[in-house]
Amino acid sequence: MGITNSNKVINMDRIGCDGSLRVTLALTAAPDIVSHPTDIVLVLDCSGSMAGAPLASMKEGAKTFIDIIEEATDGAMDGQIGSGSRIGIVSFAESASVDAQLITSVDTLKAAVDSLSAGGSTNHADAFATATELFNPPSGNAKVMVMFTDGNTTAGIPPAPVAAAARAQGIIIYCIGLVGADGVDVDTLNDWATDPDATHVAVTPDAADLEALFAQLAANISNPGATNLVIDEIVTSDFEITSITPPAKGTASMLDARSLRWTIPQLGVTASESATLEFFVRHVGQTPGTKLVNESITYSDTEGNVVTFPEPMVVVECDVVVYPEECPVPVDVAVEGCSDAVVVDASDTYLESQGRIIQLDVTIKNVCPYKRVALAVILTEVDENGLEYQRGMKTLTIPAHNYPSCRDVLVKCIKFVVPEDLDVSGGPVGAMCNQRNFRARFIAHNIDTDYRCCESTVTL
Repeated sequence: MGITNSNKVINMDRIGCDGSLRVTLALTAAPDIVSHPTDIVLVLDCSGSMAGAPLASMKEGAKTFIDIIEEATDGAMDGQIGSGSRIGIVSFAESASVDAQLITSVDTLKAAVDSLSAGGSTNHADAFATATELFNPPSGNAKVMVMFTDGNTTAGIPPAPVAAAARAQGIIIYCIGLVGADGVDVDTLNDWATDPDATHVAVTPDAADLEALFAQLAANISNPGATNLVIDEIVTSDFEITSITPPAKGTASMLDARSLRWTIPQLGVTASESATLEFFVRHVGQTPGTKLVNESITYSDTEGNVVTFPEPMVVVECDVVVYPEECPVPVDVAVEGCSDAVVVDASDTYLESQGRIIQLDVTIKNVCPYKRVALAVILTEVDENGLEYQRGMKTLTIPAHNYPSCRDVLVKCIKFVVPEDLDVSGGPVGAMCNQRNFRARFIAHNIDTDYRCCESTVTL
């Protein structure tokens, strides 16, 4: 069956500017459908919410699925599913019915799909129970159930125990979900499907995608198991990989701060088998927004399986950051293992003035959009008796931001130089290392209500 499913998920959809998240890659592979015949039951939702385009797209997807399995089992489009494999059809609304037993006739299967109509509530428990009965008496074939639905359960008993009983009988359950009029609960689909969820559940908001989802699943089911798997992952420049959890199957290693390689000698060669890899990434970019996590991900194996991974996106929320003064340029230094010393050319720096340098950062809370802020910073030095002495004041204009709501604004690198000859610490006169105590006060006011109101045009 080859790679029967692949997925890539992240554990949260929103992080802070320096936030981290967990990424999970997952693959499922199974043996060749020719040498390992398979009984497949398509379980199709025909409730009222499927009326119209969703039902039409589901029918096309189911028939495409049947065509791909037919060709894969005997290498020809001869109207028969070969090599001992069979397909059955179960439809359901307020109750489930068998539209086609496990058979090999492609025309009969497609006619059963074409005859489906939409109407009524949604009874998933009866659908699972009816589909499970199709596998009796056991044939010795592998058993696969493909559940398609567009909504939540609205009739019958809770379906989770019925799906669990099916899995206990060795039935592999895949779930395809359409975000339809009723919505679809992905956690519920995960509960019904065979583990891992990432490789056995697929959801789309667009009925037009259904044919492609059915086709991909059929193509993967019909391919052979995979050997010499190599997955190369590169995250975007806004992220870096911080750690990799050693996988249960294969080995994974970081190639650099943004890339990793996961290799698996074989997967699903003798039986259906899944593999997952977890790694953690941290956002290192300076800007907010909705961002792709991976720049690219490639897959290869000896059998030539084609695998496509999703491209998850995360919303990054950053405070507004303002640099009123130029910050020093950092110099990166790397010390290799077992090195006793390192020599680094840090280039040039220039003497600005004499004295110690105090650098202050301050966050101005709840600055609303389109409002400039006047910020005053007053620095004093405190002597041993608690008396304060002026050491400087700076006034800054903080530019307005255009976020849709009020935001915190981080103002960085406000620098003061405090000469040593003004030391009032009470320590030795002329010493360069006395402990000196300072106190900073910040005053912030809106300059105007909305800077856009003050724009004007002059015509000469």
